[in-house]
Amino acid sequence: MKKRVRSASRPTKPLLKPPMRIGSLDAPAVVGELRKMHEDAEDPDVERMPADDELFGALVYAEKHVQALRGQSPEVQRAAALKRVQLWEYLREQTEVHQARAVDDARRAGAQWIELAPALAVGAPNAAYNKAKRLKAVQLMDGTPQAHPVRRTPEAVLDAERRIALEEAAERRAQEAAQRRHELLVPVATRLLEQRESLRCYEDADYWFEEIEAVLPHCQTPLQMVSLNRYLDAALRALFKVEKRTGRSPALTEEARLALDAAVELEKGAGASHEPDSPSAVPRRA
Repeated sequence: MKKRVRSASRPTKPLLKPPMRIGSLDAPAVVGELRKMHEDAEDPDVERMPADDELFGALVYAEKHVQALRGQSPEVQRAAALKRVQLWEYLREQTEVHQARAVDDARRAGAQWIELAPALAVGAPNAAYNKAKRLKAVQLMDGTPQAHPVRRTPEAVLDAERRIALEEAAERRAQEAAQRRHELLVPVATRLLEQRESLRCYEDADYWFEEIEAVLPHCQTPLQMVSLNRYLDAALRALFKVEKRTGRSPALTEEARLALDAAVELEKGAGASHEPDSPSAVPRRA
């Protein structure tokens, strides 16, 4: 009988069954519930129990003073033990996150992997590197719509880090392009408004030029920039509807034509369409 060949899965492939995690938890509140159990059991040393936000110390106390709950019902003892299990798991998850950040800080400070190996309780630089990458997995999500935690392998973490770096770079480029465009928006709109008398404007175009004129002197905030952009887009649509209806350019002079061309070029850079039949979704101001 032919031996069945096991298919190899890519090391970066996310886990088919995402790992369960405690995630967000009001740990001080759970410690408070544990404290109340010890108080109800008349634990003579309960005043020595660390504060609710001192999670590690409170858990060590509860472990050392578990005998104080022996007189309580089995349900109470079980509930207290389960809370300790939950809090230790939560603490373990938080430890991984903070240890990964400490490794990043050490690397930024110039620490070599050979120096990090004993601190990470491994015996070689490559083992320290791999362990650090596995620690990072708890902070990353894969690229699936469900956003599962990344598989705990160095390859999966590197794949996720590359994807995130590309997404962040694309976002930065988009923000820089928007900033550059906003810097041009005011002078372009101002120039077009100055040529208003040299443009074939009917009711719709006149209305949007009035909107531009109203917002232009105060155009500083992102919301005002967005409003100005929408009004400029709407004015251009109205002008080109006139061109379609009359068969003549909206510009009556060379200066007006240049101002109009500059506005159209700016709007094209933002992906706006000025086809005459394109419906405008720009709301009018109340």
